Amino acid sequence: MLDWLIIGGGIHGTHAALRLTAQAGVAADRVRLLDPQPSLLARWTQCTGNVQMPFLRSPVVHHIGLSAFELFEFSRTPEGKRFAAFAPPYDRPAYALFQAHCHHLLTQHRLPELHIQSKAVGLHRMGERGWRVETPAGGLDARRVVLALGLSDQPAYPAWTAALASSGAPVRHVFDPNFRAAELGDWQQAVVFGGGISAAQLALALAARQPGTVTLLLPHPLRIHQFDSDPGWLGPKYMRAFEAERSLDRRRRMIREARHRGSVPKDVAQNLRLAAQRRELRLCEAQVLDAQPTDAHRIQLHLSPGDSLETDCLLLATGFDGRRPGGAWLDAAVATYELPIAPCGYPVVSRALRWARGLYVMGPLAELELGPTARNIAGARKAADRLAQVAERRRTGHQVTAA
Repeated sequence: MLDWLIIGGGIHGTHAALRLTAQAGVAADRVRLLDPQPSLLARWTQCTGNVQMPFLRSPVVHHIGLSAFELFEFSRTPEGKRFAAFAPPYDRPAYALFQAHCHHLLTQHRLPELHIQSKAVGLHRMGERGWRVETPAGGLDARRVVLALGLSDQPAYPAWTAALASSGAPVRHVFDPNFRAAELGDWQQAVVFGGGISAAQLALALAARQPGTVTLLLPHPLRIHQFDSDPGWLGPKYMRAFEAERSLDRRRRMIREARHRGSVPKDVAQNLRLAAQRRELRLCEAQVLDAQPTDAHRIQLHLSPGDSLETDCLLLATGFDGRRPGGAWLDAAVATYELPIAPCGYPVVSRALRWARGLYVMGPLAELELGPTARNIAGARKAADRLAQVAERRRTGHQVTAA
């Protein structure tokens, strides 16, 4: 039986495994990461690679390493120096540097050896002993299970795309598991639909490839925010009031109001406007009333107030569906074991992120405890802090408060 089984090999799960094994004293052979992808961080790499981001939105201290300045220190090593580049403000690291650092950590700490390439299809309590996670290849038993499930398998599709999907029209979501931007062929007129940083970065990358053939279709005016929530949510400035709030409905409302959905940093907005001035891309702000395939290779978009666009390459950058991740197997466990959930369907957990005895959460599933940054890299670090404290106290025999 394992001591810890982490379901999810993305940023959150990988960072948790590193913290447990490299800092909290958990033996590596007692920890496993369950993820269906061929390698750890594969979906992160696919999604971020599809939008072709040059720099991360988050600052240099947000990464999957152990110490806050580890990424910066890596940038000064022979291995990292060739990727070393940072963007103001907050020294945001180049995407290539961030990825190189991740690869360095995976190799240095031999984390791929902890990876079990499979997926969870069931979750069963084994009395006081722990949990059994069912996979297509059989069960995995662990004293403690961490649900590090993200939203990457839940791309959000606008309602007006429903008819397009069944017609075989050339529409794809940039976060669809089957989409690879690197395999995208040439187009005559491409349309990127979305109002946030993913849509903006993708449109800029496509315009650099085929100038003058790309339209960024914005459903709202550009919303300029440096981060997707105020930095005050990383510490007591805003979290003190959040943690004092006992109503889970109001906590959900605070999270929703704190997030700057569909926003871009100032430098990305400037790059968009400059590209538009140079006629490398077109910026179009409009609502899509409906979309119809004109043939197997083209789509007509009818816009408000009366305009239209025709495209042979429609790419949706509309984020992720916010419903609770996990799907049917987790729904069944919630019902069977009466796991506590808020009216929004998300877990009600302790400060130690415990949902039930031996069952912990991080990422989106932890946001009613960790607040609006729970989904981000900063949220991964915050959650791993708490899980590492649980592991350390168990190892040393101390009582874990509210764990």
